[in-house]
Amino acid sequence: MFIHLGGNKMIRIREVVTILDAGIRRSSGTLTPFLEEGRSQGRLEVISTVEEIKSYVVTETAIYASPISSLTLMKRAQQGGNRSLGRNRS
Repeated sequence: MFIHLGGNKMIRIREVVTILDAGIRRSSGTLTPFLEEGRSQGRLEVISTVEEIKSYVVTETAIYASPISSLTLMKRAQQGGNRSLGRNRS
């Protein structure tokens, strides 16, 4: 299953390591060094330069700055993981 991160970006749910609220960065300095390291390594991908960054989706190979809230992304990931392709649930 896939999760839509905003814009035209979709990734496999199984690739997601964690989803972080961008508000953490504003309220404390703990996320900033992690993001700076990702940026310097070329692993940080900003999905939309127009919309505000609301969350960061971390995979083993990339960090995606998403305009979609962490809560919405978590719900999408949980719903996607519970869906069965081609099967009706009763």
